[in-house]
Amino acid sequence: MTDHREATVAPRSAWLALAVLLAGAFMALLDSTIVNIAIPTIHTSLGASESTLSWVISGYMLAYGLALVPAGRMGDRYGHKPVFIVGLILFTVFSAACAFAQNDVQLILARIAQGLSAGIFYTCITALIQLMFPGKLRGKALAVMGAAIGFSSAMGPLAGGLIIEGFGAEHGWRYIFGVNLPIGVIAAFFAFRLLPTYSSTREDGRSDWGGLILLTAGLGAILVPLIQGEEQGWPLWVYVLMACGVLLIVGFALWERRVAGRGGNPMVPPRLFKSRAFTSGVVLALVYFAAFTSIFFTIALLWQAGLGASALETGLLLMAFAVGTIVGAAQSEPLAARFGRSVLIIGLGLVTLSLTAILTILAVASPADLRGWPLIAPLLFGGIGSGLFIPSNMDFIVATVAREEAGSASGVIGSMQRVGSAIGIAVAGRVLFDTLDFTSGGSPAQVFSRSATFAMAVSVAFAVLAFAFVFALPKHSAGEPDTVPETPHRRESSTAREGG
Repeated sequence: MTDHREATVAPRSAWLALAVLLAGAFMALLDSTIVNIAIPTIHTSLGASESTLSWVISGYMLAYGLALVPAGRMGDRYGHKPVFIVGLILFTVFSAACAFAQNDVQLILARIAQGLSAGIFYTCITALIQLMFPGKLRGKALAVMGAAIGFSSAMGPLAGGLIIEGFGAEHGWRYIFGVNLPIGVIAAFFAFRLLPTYSSTREDGRSDWGGLILLTAGLGAILVPLIQGEEQGWPLWVYVLMACGVLLIVGFALWERRVAGRGGNPMVPPRLFKSRAFTSGVVLALVYFAAFTSIFFTIALLWQAGLGASALETGLLLMAFAVGTIVGAAQSEPLAARFGRSVLIIGLGLVTLSLTAILTILAVASPADLRGWPLIAPLLFGGIGSGLFIPSNMDFIVATVAREEAGSASGVIGSMQRVGSAIGIAVAGRVLFDTLDFTSGGSPAQVFSRSATFAMAVSVAFAVLAFAFVFALPKHSAGEPDTVPETPHRRESSTAREGG
């Protein structure tokens, strides 16, 4: 149980540890969007196909999402600190492999391995925040993390633009991956020194291999067709495979219930989904991330390939979203504490309106007018909405989760975010490439503008769906993980030892 002081004051060491965790989150999420800027240069440098370009983006997020749930369970069992450090080291190594890739196959394989590594350490971040920060302080810490999520996602294009501008288009994309090396080494060093060590849970030691296989196969069967379907001409196998993926996910849910019913150790404890707030919140996270991450992909391709803008110009444009995210996240915790679900409604409303405004501008403005930066204001307000929504939704979800299941819950939340991102980019990317028609007349800028309009409509559709779904959430989350009684066989230590 947590006393009153613990609920209002956190030691300085906890905030230093949070800085280390956010350094890892920054790298993982930066790599989700920084590569968007490098897509045109990767295409020319390696002679990569459109399918390769999609796999460089979506393959990373697919692998990222697949790793989160099992990594979260590993953290619950063996401790979140060692899992975080191992994942961070692997991420740094595979970032170097991406930087030195000599062909598109090597790059795809390295990106998938990089995504798996990111998923291993990322799931520990939310779990450790839940364990280190009780009560209201958790909301403050998650607000900082929410700012990091939005800032790093939107900062990616600017960072990518600066790197390509500085090192040249031919090899600049390699330095985009290389920038992770010093950050990863420094973060791993301080993770050893600063992250607290919690006692691991003492559960049934048998691993849920059946659940892992079903979950991996199900998610893969849904996402692979979305990435490959256009290049193959959307044959019958694409739809059959996606239908099989849905059945496998249903089978995974039934399997987890069976494992839990026999007293085993399910990868995702079914009791998590008995909470309406948890279930609705994770589905909402999936739909929302499909909406907002896909806009960076669309705008980056339009500005560079269609309008001839430099990578730096594109990054500066998208920086408006990052600035808005910081502003929104700074206000999310006090507003959520006061207004509950209404903050989510306001945040999603701002994002939906901003994406609709961007869609309208793309539809009516000429390519020459687009270069006049008319999207800055919509992106700024969209960032504010995103900053309000992401940390509030995360706090809304984790408030219902027991401390000993922090890793599993974090894995589910992160998986929905990453899979949502992969779905959004895959669908928006396919729509954009499918509608590119240079034989219909008009300049390349006009052709790209028309296709980008269709792709942006996909993002708007996801945003509208998320806005409608937010009303399914209860007005206030029920339950508090800090008050869940600990048992002799399943507990996380309530006090942390510094260091290893």
